[in-house]
Amino acid sequence: MNILFEEDGAFKAGTVLADNTTSLQVETSTGKRVKVKAANVLLRFAAPAPGELVERAEAESEDIEPEFLWEVCGEAEFGFEELAREYCGRAPQPVEAAAILLRLHAAPIHFHRKGKGRFRKAPPEILKAALAGLEKKRQQALAIERMAGELQAGILPAEFSPQLKSLLYRPDRNRPETKALELACAESGLSVPRLLANCGAIPSSHDYHFERFLFEHFPQGTGFGEYEVPQVPEDLPLAEVQAFSIDDAATTEIDDAFSVTPLDGGGWRIGIHIAAPGLGIRPDSALGDIARCRLSTVYMPGRKITMLPEEVVERFTLSAGRDCPALSLYLEVGPDYAVRGTRSRIERVPVAANLRHHDIEPLFNETTLAEGGPEFAFKRELTLLWEFASVLEAGRGKPSANPQNPEFSFHVDWREPEGRVDIVPRRRGSPLDKLVAELMIAANAGWGKLLAEAQVAAIYRVQAAGKVRLTTAALSHEGLGVDCYAWSSSPLRRYVDLVNQWQLLAHLSGETPPFTARSEALLSAMRDFELTYAAYAEFQRGMERYWCLRWLQQEGVEAQPARVVRESLLRLERLPLYLRCPSLPASAPRTRISVAVTAIDLLAADAQCRYLATLAEADGDDSIEDADIPE
Repeated sequence: MNILFEEDGAFKAGTVLADNTTSLQVETSTGKRVKVKAANVLLRFAAPAPGELVERAEAESEDIEPEFLWEVCGEAEFGFEELAREYCGRAPQPVEAAAILLRLHAAPIHFHRKGKGRFRKAPPEILKAALAGLEKKRQQALAIERMAGELQAGILPAEFSPQLKSLLYRPDRNRPETKALELACAESGLSVPRLLANCGAIPSSHDYHFERFLFEHFPQGTGFGEYEVPQVPEDLPLAEVQAFSIDDAATTEIDDAFSVTPLDGGGWRIGIHIAAPGLGIRPDSALGDIARCRLSTVYMPGRKITMLPEEVVERFTLSAGRDCPALSLYLEVGPDYAVRGTRSRIERVPVAANLRHHDIEPLFNETTLAEGGPEFAFKRELTLLWEFASVLEAGRGKPSANPQNPEFSFHVDWREPEGRVDIVPRRRGSPLDKLVAELMIAANAGWGKLLAEAQVAAIYRVQAAGKVRLTTAALSHEGLGVDCYAWSSSPLRRYVDLVNQWQLLAHLSGETPPFTARSEALLSAMRDFELTYAAYAEFQRGMERYWCLRWLQQEGVEAQPARVVRESLLRLERLPLYLRCPSLPASAPRTRISVAVTAIDLLAADAQCRYLATLAEADGDDSIEDADIPE
């Protein structure tokens, strides 16, 4: 005796070796012996052989139309043998009954299973909907094939244009367009950006990277919406100083300026003047919400997205020739450069000049300081501030910057269609750098201490065990060598600084500060700022990498000197660019080599690198900081 039975959703046939009423010992057509429950037996037959029955039933079931079976069967539940008898007009042969069973099982749209070998025809409305769904899937599959073919032929399908950014930056894998794109990429071996670029969908490699950032962080665009333009306070006392700022040529958000006033009996009053947008912008205003949403200005070579609208920045930036509202920290400094007292004031500050690095550094540098150098405006003040900054740096016991690590300025000329970039190295730790850095540290540490002693909530930047984080506790910053450090010097560019300025202004005015240490508004702003600021910084590094590759492509020089960082990782000397060089022989870190940079891919922001020669063995120049090295 043979049986047809169901096991794990599949139909199998075998020869009965032993029938124990509730279960059977069966040898399948493959020779495997199994135990089958009697309830799982669907058909008992003497002939043909088990393997032949399944083979013939599968072949015959292909010729049976499920639509016809659906038409002829009744509305009530039925067993497959009943329908087989109706279909054949007589008692069915084992193969015929099995064929009907297989066809019913393979047509779940037409027939719903109700038990072992039992079915019920699908109601007409459900069948109609299911068939419509099948047809939709069929049409969708055809569309996917068509779109994938067009993509590989260099044609952008019409369906792609309205959702191009989503397909590039956040594809929905349930959509047919995404499935077509994945299929085309798999068949062509190209990446998504490269495939779409071949279709003319990415005319600008720069905009591809820029638009990705906007898609993720500015989904509503970079506009500011509606807001009320803040009024600049008119009744503030006028400071008796002539302040000046020191910034790059492209800086428009001038947050800080300095002044030097001689004191009777010797010494000076050194003023650190910080722009005070907090006087015109309130935390709960539309502009306050805008700053809270953006959290920081976004920087990138050739462009920036400001935290505040340009007209607001213009009202509070420390522009030359104006009396600007400011929060000032005055340091009473003796002839020996010892700080004898401090005082904070809310006032209007006359700004006499906006000095620019490219104008001042040729006149004010290590050489001119040592040899005297030419005369120029504010030379005396700059010299005194540099000498004071040197004392502050020595007092902290920490350098302001590692002079061995160069900075790079990116200048993009947008008069050319895709822009032309100039990358200028600039050594860190110049006299101007030290001057500005030390005075900013003095302001941020001084105001942090003031807020802490007054028990006014603030956001502090702390460093312990090499890790930097934000907190509302006035803890030390080990890297700077100060007891506490509250970012307060860039309120036009960073929301944390603006928050701390609101707290300072309220404290100095005798008002209730807008934030408490445990307020959700303060804590959430701090958390969001850390995440957003890190994302903005990562984007800036990514765009700097892009422009480094553009420079290599633009200049057309393949051979580049580089320094080994570790294993196959190296950094070009001329550019702040790290690349992998698989052909690099075993070399000690800081070994100077020459490499060929080829196959630059601007969409992937990467390039191939080939070892050429070793120029010099490793030296003691530890010019690569760990913080600069990509993971």
